[in-house]
Amino acid sequence: MSRFPTRIEDILAAPTRRGLPRPVQHKPADIGAYLRGVDNFCRVMAIRPGDHVVMLTDPLLDPRVIQAVQGLARGRGATFASYMGESTRYVTVPEEAKAMLSRATFVVSTWFASVLDPYCIGLRRNQGQRWVKITFFRDLDLLHTPQAQFPLDLLGEIIRATGRLFPEQGDFTLRLSDPRGTDLRIPYTDAMLQHLRKHNRWRGHNVADEPGCYVHYLPTHGPNLFEYSMVGLKPEDKVGVSGTVWANWAVGFDKPFESPVGVEFKDDLVHAVHGEGFAAEVMRDYLIGGTLEELGCGHNPKAPRFDIYPAGPNSPGSLHVGINAPKPSEYLRRVMPNWEEPHIHMDLVLYDATVTAGNRPLVEDGYLLSLRDPKVRALAETYGDPVDLLEAWPV
Repeated sequence: MSRFPTRIEDILAAPTRRGLPRPVQHKPADIGAYLRGVDNFCRVMAIRPGDHVVMLTDPLLDPRVIQAVQGLARGRGATFASYMGESTRYVTVPEEAKAMLSRATFVVSTWFASVLDPYCIGLRRNQGQRWVKITFFRDLDLLHTPQAQFPLDLLGEIIRATGRLFPEQGDFTLRLSDPRGTDLRIPYTDAMLQHLRKHNRWRGHNVADEPGCYVHYLPTHGPNLFEYSMVGLKPEDKVGVSGTVWANWAVGFDKPFESPVGVEFKDDLVHAVHGEGFAAEVMRDYLIGGTLEELGCGHNPKAPRFDIYPAGPNSPGSLHVGINAPKPSEYLRRVMPNWEEPHIHMDLVLYDATVTAGNRPLVEDGYLLSLRDPKVRALAETYGDPVDLLEAWPV
């Protein structure tokens, strides 16, 4: 049985619940907590003297975020430039931005292209550029939030502990299940597993201080339990993903699903969308033929449990199943015209799922089992009360 609310009525009653864009006001934190958030920001943005910092931004980004990065760069003896695109939804870098970007040693980006454009990947691999993706830092007032103030080193240990729950070697099946009948299976080879272990995000390294690194800030989203690039595959590679996901909710919908919606995969592609009602019709209209991009798990115990906008939840054990469709969704373009993700994307959300890697459980009924790891508990002791830090999740 899940430790947290998963019934529709309970999720609807949660004080923080957001599946569509709406203004959020962050209450000022006390000075000690706020400074912990500022310290995390400065650590993640590991800008050095002599760096050339480039920001890839969009019109809706809080301008104070740009000013904060610029101020930190100048204070550390680095140069700074920024390029504002039309939105965050670029899947490739525009030609006119490449000249500016090619000179960078440190990049801070809101663009979707950051993770998947071969040009960006090449800059990290061949030039050693250090990248920070700020999907979840679009408002400077987020520094006042508990998720921004959560100890970076403890978050890293939680991530490494989740990695230790995977098998050490060999082929296995990563399976997702839940009480609604979800049964999604992702075949893993030993080569995929070993590639995943080497990724800087699975090493729990959340600071952009290594050549070629790619980190997220706020460091709450993922790392993913499965993602093509993270396991050393290309999007066109065949994996054998199969089964059906019966989600609690999805980004782009204001409320959890009142009628069951099931997305079925066969031979790596979305084969069918089951269910009646509006949400099922929306997904049936554009997801057929889509591919699984990621199975992601939150790791930050202070991230709001039921805030799923813009890219799924970040709370430990809450899962998002990211799917890329063959065509954009007209519905998502209407309700989220300024969405930070491309309108071909869909994040299904599950709160009460179980994930196993072979015969080893990673998530049980929506609870991330690495939170019980002895190394995690011991490190939490150095920052305060482990029960408060690891178990007192915002709902």
